[in-house]
Amino acid sequence: MDNAQNTETNHLPLLGGAALVTGGSRGIGAATAVRLAGLGADVAITYREREESAAQVVDRVKAAGRRSLAIRADAADLGAVTGAVRRTADAFGRLDILVNNAAAFLMAATEETSDEDLDRMVAANVEAPFAAAREALRHMGEGGRIINVGSNVSERLPFPVLTLYSTTKSAMVGLTKGLAREGGPRGITSAMVVPGPTDTETSPADGPMAEAISGFTALGRYVRPEEVAETVAFLAGPGGSATTGTAVYVDAGFTA
Repeated sequence: MDNAQNTETNHLPLLGGAALVTGGSRGIGAATAVRLAGLGADVAITYREREESAAQVVDRVKAAGRRSLAIRADAADLGAVTGAVRRTADAFGRLDILVNNAAAFLMAATEETSDEDLDRMVAANVEAPFAAAREALRHMGEGGRIINVGSNVSERLPFPVLTLYSTTKSAMVGLTKGLAREGGPRGITSAMVVPGPTDTETSPADGPMAEAISGFTALGRYVRPEEVAETVAFLAGPGGSATTGTAVYVDAGFTA
């Protein structure tokens, strides 16, 4: 490899790779998609409703010189999620990175939670990530990465109305560890990124509970989506090659 190729590899460590980021039209997912593209990967994203936002993310990925596509897929629809993995592999000719980011969120007391709430939360936060990983393993080779986006409330639950959400996101721990054992002999890693309170549209840093929530963190502030994306990118790249079966916390010290 000549010096020019060495330089390109150093600056674009994901060059030639292909990624799927579920729930990639906004927030952490959008920041992750753009960051992976900036490191050289072709990136597909899924979205549920925000077609315009998804198109904007695709444009940003393409502006980085990478291929991209947006796939409409409800996170609670196992067939749609599995199909999105397959479409990504078909479009790019390979699949190297799966970021299980899409999730459903609910704040409700347990006794007020309906069967429909329970079904959707389990489908989106447990069954779909499992199904996406199952399909991804059929396409990944040596060096593949499965990165699951968990939640800080799976370890520390400061409010009493997050029981169902916490329960479903806690399943990411078992999924991550199990996939690490299964993928290890094939050189495929599985790691979990655990964001803390993150400044997104659904959880703004200037929202009505922001001051109280910030007070739970060691840094006294919300996490930025780009900070989570940087950690995902590290795990997806050469530096994350031995990080598997474990979690990396990007929570501003929420769980300290």
